[in-house]
Amino acid sequence: MPTLNWIGKDKVVSHHQDVPFRVLEHKYGFTAKNGDQTEPTESGNKIIHGDNLEALKSLLPEYEGKIKCIYIDPPYNTGNESWVYNDNVNHPKIKKWLGEVVGKDGEDLTRHDKWLCMMYPRLQLLHKLLADDGAIFISIDDNEQANLKLICDEIFGIRNYIATLVWKKKAGGGADARFFANDHEYLLCYCKNITNQDRFYTGLSEKLRQEYKYKDDNFEKYGAYKRKNLHQTGIDSNRPNLNYEILMPDGTIKLPPTIWRWSKEKFESELSLGKIDFVKNRKGEWQVYTKMYQFSDDGQEYKTKPRSILLENGLTRDGNIELKNIFKSKVFDYSKPSKLIMHLLNIISNKNSIILDSFAGSGTTAQAVLNLNKQDGGNRKFILVEMEDYANGITAERVKRVAKGYGKDKKAVEGTGGTFDFYELGLPIFDDNQNLNEEVCTEKIREYIWFSETRTPFKPPKEINYFLGKKDDSVYYFIYEKSKLTTLDFDALELIKNKGEQYVIYADNCLLPKDFMAKNNIIFKKIPRDITRF
Repeated sequence: MPTLNWIGKDKVVSHHQDVPFRVLEHKYGFTAKNGDQTEPTESGNKIIHGDNLEALKSLLPEYEGKIKCIYIDPPYNTGNESWVYNDNVNHPKIKKWLGEVVGKDGEDLTRHDKWLCMMYPRLQLLHKLLADDGAIFISIDDNEQANLKLICDEIFGIRNYIATLVWKKKAGGGADARFFANDHEYLLCYCKNITNQDRFYTGLSEKLRQEYKYKDDNFEKYGAYKRKNLHQTGIDSNRPNLNYEILMPDGTIKLPPTIWRWSKEKFESELSLGKIDFVKNRKGEWQVYTKMYQFSDDGQEYKTKPRSILLENGLTRDGNIELKNIFKSKVFDYSKPSKLIMHLLNIISNKNSIILDSFAGSGTTAQAVLNLNKQDGGNRKFILVEMEDYANGITAERVKRVAKGYGKDKKAVEGTGGTFDFYELGLPIFDDNQNLNEEVCTEKIREYIWFSETRTPFKPPKEINYFLGKKDDSVYYFIYEKSKLTTLDFDALELIKNKGEQYVIYADNCLLPKDFMAKNNIIFKKIPRDITRF
């Protein structure tokens, strides 16, 4: 497989493992009904202000392998610095990070090298967060599309490449173009594991949703279905193979008024697969229906796969107008239309999916999620990460206005409803000397320890002691006090009330004999040096 090399690659390939783990500091909650509140909403919707590299790392304990759909719209690296969303890698925070990670080599980096150094560890963490049946969509243009494809092949695996979609972003124009009027951008699509991706389908139109309204045990495989009468009219009935008895659910026998559409052999085959409906009409007479599934492979006219060229999913100007209507003035350049993001979410997500956008910008992805939830009663969750200072004033404010409703009189737009919690990146778990940061609250440290051991989210146990939890017959204890050193000795074993086949115990010191520990399957880990970095 072709690989891409650039100055600084060797410094960033594994950098995601060295990114400091920071706690998420809750600032406020929001509900469409009551507005801002001090208490967390616990809704699952999050807006995080901070460097997305560190924010993605902080999401791992709760969300690793759980994100159904990721959409990101990273800087295109056009070199344009004149607009609010700095479209290159010369942002002061990025330059500082490059100097720390890449070192002196960073002085020789081209803007393409810098962009690749910036993107690579972020894509590594996004890959960790993506669910096994999930997919990622990445907006990009010609400046970095070829480079992005190669590093995504490397990180996600070339076999997990789905498609490069082309989005028509302009209706026309381009008079200032030197050669071609550029009216498109790209969306690269990768999945986590191609073996878990059967196929993609677009959502049904409202008309077809009314037709395909029935569900059965085949729903996960074939989607919803509509009914079609097995009785066929207007055709010569002198066809013995289409004229046979069918046993009804109540034991009665039914013959076709003329003929059935299927032979007896096909009918019995479809019946065995659960693809026949028996329904009584208003007169109490049995009717026999075949099930026509939305996603079946029998050449049905309404089976729709999403198209690789996106022509009717909103233009750049639509996104700009949409945002201007929300804020009553221009606050952001080149916002994607929510219609585009809704289309992508319809392709891959379901009503209970978690959606992540770690280059959140003005918050279009959250609006798309809220719009879809309002349309179909879904419970999708969004997680947005934005580094810039407008994370609260624009990104979060947009979500508030969409949820509550905006505009007046004939231009009024009804609110979608919705809640979220706003976070800032907090303290790192480890200080500059790589010791446990005692300024971090104990519960956050316990959460980190548990995830580093089990790779599962931490659920605080009912016991108010050093017990962390039990997983796969291993019991975990974190004997930790901020004000004093702790020792694992025979007295401390009195605290171990939960039984298991193996005991993993953290403390500052251990005085237990090695043969005793081996005999009782006790593993001691010293605080903080043995805490696994992830």
